[in-house]
Amino acid sequence: MLELLVSNAALALLAAGLLLMAIEAMSPGAYFIVIGVAMAGAGLIGLLVPGGLGVLVLAGLTLLIGLAATWIYREFDFYGGKGRDQTSNSSSLAGATGYVTETVTPRGGEVKLDSGGFAPIYSARTTGGEIEAGSEVIVLDPGGGNVLTVEEMDAIEADEIDRALARDAEERERQPEEPTTESDEDRTDTDLETER
Repeated sequence: MLELLVSNAALALLAAGLLLMAIEAMSPGAYFIVIGVAMAGAGLIGLLVPGGLGVLVLAGLTLLIGLAATWIYREFDFYGGKGRDQTSNSSSLAGATGYVTETVTPRGGEVKLDSGGFAPIYSARTTGGEIEAGSEVIVLDPGGGNVLTVEEMDAIEADEIDRALARDAEERERQPEEPTTESDEDRTDTDLETER
């Protein structure tokens, strides 16, 4: 059996690599893609070289292709947003925004966060009432990352800065425009000499 596997090592690598890539396609984020690409690449090269390659050469090729695949995977960040591929800790979810995918009640529900990493869908609950599917929400309490406490964006009261900006805008609307200053052409020679 071992002799058969060694004689068909390139074919076995290709098959195992394709299997790992298929698993990655069904469950993204498991990093099987890097190993799968390395194994499939080495297996393919082994099959294309006339006379075949030895097991040690195939192992070396797998390692080299794996290093290249790792660099490409990290450089291009195929799953979106450099540094956003996973949440570093649950406290980083506080203040994150998203939308409701399954009606959220005080007992449960589901939300999808805009910057939630590989698996952006989280179980959620609200502090009171219901939030319908499709509503935009903000995370109030990450709850250890297991069940988020969220609130509808429209329900959040404006903070002091927002209220001050609104008051300032209202005051500017109420104030009449200031009279324009007269231009140098409208002034008399006496006015200009007085200024000097």
